[in-house]
Amino acid sequence: MGKIKISAITYLNTKPFLFGLQHSSILDAVELSLDVPSVCADKLKAGTVDIGIIPVTEISSIPGANIITDYCISCSGKVRTVVLVSSVPMEEIETIVLDYQSRTSVRLVRILARDYWKIGPNWQNGGVDYIQQDIKGTTAGVIIGDRVFEAEKKFPYVYDLGDAWKAHTGFDFVFACWVANRQIDRDFVLKFEEALEDGIVHIPEVITEYIQQYPDYPFEEYFKENIFYHLDDSKRRGMELFLGLIKSD
Repeated sequence: MGKIKISAITYLNTKPFLFGLQHSSILDAVELSLDVPSVCADKLKAGTVDIGIIPVTEISSIPGANIITDYCISCSGKVRTVVLVSSVPMEEIETIVLDYQSRTSVRLVRILARDYWKIGPNWQNGGVDYIQQDIKGTTAGVIIGDRVFEAEKKFPYVYDLGDAWKAHTGFDFVFACWVANRQIDRDFVLKFEEALEDGIVHIPEVITEYIQQYPDYPFEEYFKENIFYHLDDSKRRGMELFLGLIKSD
C-alpha cells in the first residue's frame, strides 16, 4: 500500500497540525505537501492528494468528498488573519481586490459587503503583487494568512472578517476542514486525529519553534483567542449557515 498523500496549509494557523503530524507515528506513512488553501483544494479535486485541509466552499466541488475529522480552522469572533484592509473607511470603498490564495474568504467578504456593511463595490481578482500594487485610494483588499501581520501596519482601516461574521450572524465561522476524496482506512484516521490533537496540546512548543523566526508575531494571543481547532456543533451550525448563503447568492 502506497503512502497517503496529504496537502496542508502553510499558514501559522496550521502549524500545530503540522507539528503533530511531523512528530507522529504516521509520518512515515504519509507524503506531506505544504500549500496555500486554494492549491490544497485544487490538489484534492485533481486527485493528486488523498487528504487536504481545504476551504469549506470547495467541499461540494470535490467528487467523493467527506470531512474525516472533527478538527478544522475556525474562529469565534476576531480571527486576526482574514481581513479587509483599506486606506479609506468602509463607506468610501469603491473596489475590493480579492486574495488569490483564498476561496472561502472571498465568498465571505461578498456576503458581508452585501448583507452586513451594505456596500456594492466593484470586485477585482488580485495578482501575486496585489497588496503592494492595487490596495490604495478607494481600492481595498482582502488579505489572508501570515501576510496580514505586516500588511495591517500599513493601512488605517482593518476590518476583521471573522469579527464581522460574528457580529452579523451571531455564529462562529469555519474556514477550512480536513477532507478526503476517498474512503480512508479507519485505523489511519484515528492515528491522524491523534496527531492533530497532539499538535494542539503542544502549541507552547510550536510557539517556541517559530518565535525566533517571526519575533513580531502575536503567537500567544493568536492561538489562545483567535484560532479554534475543534469542529463542534457551534462551528458546524455556522458553517451550514454560510454554505446556505452561498447557494442562495
